Amino acid sequence: MATAVRPAPAAHPPHPTRPPTTHPELPLPALRHLGPHWYAPVMGTAIVATAGAGLPLDVPGLRTVCTAVWALALLALVAVLGARVLHWAHHRDQARAHLLDPAVAPFYGCLSMALSAVGGGALVVGRDWLGVRAAVALDVVLFGAGAAVGLVAAVVVPYLMIVRHRIEPAQVTPVLLLPLVAPMVSAALGPLLVPFLPPGQARQTLLLGCLALFGLSLLATLLLLPLVFGRLVTAGPLPLALTPSLFLVLGPLGQSTTAVGNLADAAPGAVPAPYPQAFTAVAVLYGVPVMGFALIWLALAAALVVRARRRGMGFSMGWWAFTFPVGTCATGAEGLARHTGLLAFDVLAVALYALLLAAWVTAVARTARGLLRGELLAAPRPAPAEPRPATARTR
Repeated sequence: MATAVRPAPAAHPPHPTRPPTTHPELPLPALRHLGPHWYAPVMGTAIVATAGAGLPLDVPGLRTVCTAVWALALLALVAVLGARVLHWAHHRDQARAHLLDPAVAPFYGCLSMALSAVGGGALVVGRDWLGVRAAVALDVVLFGAGAAVGLVAAVVVPYLMIVRHRIEPAQVTPVLLLPLVAPMVSAALGPLLVPFLPPGQARQTLLLGCLALFGLSLLATLLLLPLVFGRLVTAGPLPLALTPSLFLVLGPLGQSTTAVGNLADAAPGAVPAPYPQAFTAVAVLYGVPVMGFALIWLALAAALVVRARRRGMGFSMGWWAFTFPVGTCATGAEGLARHTGLLAFDVLAVALYALLLAAWVTAVARTARGLLRGELLAAPRPAPAEPRPATARTR
């Protein structure tokens, strides 16, 4: 008599609502898409403090407000550093993907600039609350770390561009300047430490080291800027979301002008005669024409931003590009005012600072709203294709 064979019971599928306990994305999911561009708010806030302290204005309470803004930048730096450490610990795959993404990797230069900007602010205004000794110690740590990270970024990111990234000519944007500008920020803020070093070899080494960083960044920037302008001329305006990055070109222009001015300020007592006079001459002969080009670029970038805004450009973290680069132009104008004595540069510095302050307030408000809504830490969505009118170039 044949016996019926009972089929083996089917295996129960895993519970659909019970994710594996070892999934690498579970810890701190809100930090998964926290990229290195989050150092930009730190830079943009720190420059508001340092540029405000150098204004040729006698406004009661201005320095206290600038010190409070610097303290905010310091807190923001600590918060972003902590968040980035957690990001690397729990989302290492995404962090490595950022390094291999040509649109994200250049933002690693922002870490160096954030460290240096907050460190320099400690000597400019933070000393009022911390005391000179603590401010110098803080700046030594942050400037040293910032300079080291900047040098690494200035080598590693271009190396990745050459051997791993594949950047088409139409994909060239001012964002590529970020790792190359980082050493210039160190060159501009390093001279603030010179008077606190022992006379002789120590002061001279730091001063000339900053001059070397200035040359490194300047020559590298001169290689890339023609590609940026050539892309605009041959391929047309940048996509709407990337249009604010045009302001990043002001960074090497304003920061290099600031650098030569600060080097000239620190040269007496660091290098023997006649080098201090030569530093002062370079500060004027270099700074004035570069500031002229910066103002022309500012007008061009502003016009393209207005065009993009009318076509629907919304807020993104890219709007922080309106802060730090403009701030470097303000500090550059302040340095030219010191070395020329011209009222015109005082007026220019105040006007640029007013523009910086308006951009900073807008960026802070929009960033706070985006964080509260959870929009800025969400996974990036692909941008929709932008319709372009038919022209002789596109037909």
